[in-house]
Amino acid sequence: MLPSNHPGEDRRSSATCLPGRGAVLFGVFDGHAGMACAHSISQRLFYYIAVATLSLSTLAEIERAVEEERAVTPLLEWHKHPHDHSCPDGGTTSFHSLRNYWQERLEDNDDKDEVGGTVASALINAFRRLDYDLSVEAQVHLSMSLSRQVSLTGEMVSLSSPLQVALSGCTACVVHISNGVLHVANLGDSRAVLGVQEPDGRWSAISLTNDHNAQNPDELKRILVEHPLSEMRTVVRHDRLLGLLLPFRAFGNIRFKWSAEMLNRLYETRPDILSVVSEAARMLPPHYLTPPYLSAEPEVTQYHIRPADKFLVLATDGLWELMHRQTVIQLVGEHLTGLQKQGPVIPSVGMTLGALQRLLLERRGRVLSVLEDQNTATHLLRHALGDDGYGVVAPNRLVKMLSLPLELARRYRDDITITVIHLNEMAL
Repeated sequence: MLPSNHPGEDRRSSATCLPGRGAVLFGVFDGHAGMACAHSISQRLFYYIAVATLSLSTLAEIERAVEEERAVTPLLEWHKHPHDHSCPDGGTTSFHSLRNYWQERLEDNDDKDEVGGTVASALINAFRRLDYDLSVEAQVHLSMSLSRQVSLTGEMVSLSSPLQVALSGCTACVVHISNGVLHVANLGDSRAVLGVQEPDGRWSAISLTNDHNAQNPDELKRILVEHPLSEMRTVVRHDRLLGLLLPFRAFGNIRFKWSAEMLNRLYETRPDILSVVSEAARMLPPHYLTPPYLSAEPEVTQYHIRPADKFLVLATDGLWELMHRQTVIQLVGEHLTGLQKQGPVIPSVGMTLGALQRLLLERRGRVLSVLEDQNTATHLLRHALGDDGYGVVAPNRLVKMLSLPLELARRYRDDITITVIHLNEMAL
């Protein structure tokens, strides 16, 4: 992870689901209008996915344990890094919302499958339910503050307050791996790209996600179809939703989802909250006629892992803005193999001495880079920031990109978060 915003708005998570089949979960979350939503989603989404995928009998046992005040079997084993963010996430409210979710699953007599249906449907339900709960929690928080009939202008606003979380937003790209089957649930413009080693040793990149923005014709069509023809010129302006937001799908961002009446009430009664969000979030979006405009329903891809599939790169858009997916896969593949199978440099017919020298310098730089970086994500990050165009990291360029002042960094790069998932190295 490398921030450019201060504080950084990206988050990442990884965990193993303990009950059931022991699925492994990975996620990257790209926040906007602050880090509150990205942090909350990174802490809560995996629990919702666990509840959505667990059998009803397991959920019933968890509910009995809570009612009897017995210890509850953990749902997740988190894989934390010492530098992972650890600010509070409103634990009590989060637990009550999660419990309501599993109680509704238990009460729903229409469940056609004891284990909650397919993984794809479970992922979609988990995403949508968590976003719904963020909205409900914010509405409850707003109503409670109004009922007190006191001025809250001087209160310290918590970054984890429900209104703060819901006013900010984040994209999400989550990978679920179980029994050799990989599911990717994507919301926004982060990406998951598979690294495949062909029989001749070459590396191929397979995209498992689509960007949800104006550059995706299918996504643009979806947005336009959901609103009246009279709004065709205003729903998407300058490639942004209502002229303001780049991703067309995201968590939070209630200013693109609530009714105009509810938003106006928020703007009139909670100046304390508005003072800590970006200026664009402090007023009703222009041409706000038929909300909601923003969706929290992910696009889910299912993929059966093959022996040739060696790794998956999961990263926020900060990486993909700097590097093409094939370059990313090539760098990781060469890093993993240590260039052992590259063989000697064989000059092509007609190659000049200058071209041969550049080829030799490029090969030498790649070998040194492979030896220097022990972590493939770090390897990618160094190349994204410092690559000289020949596959070699230029130290001066890298130093300049890493030492940009805070007020300038955002002009040159976004927050970057990278997770490299190695496949076919152990039983899945």
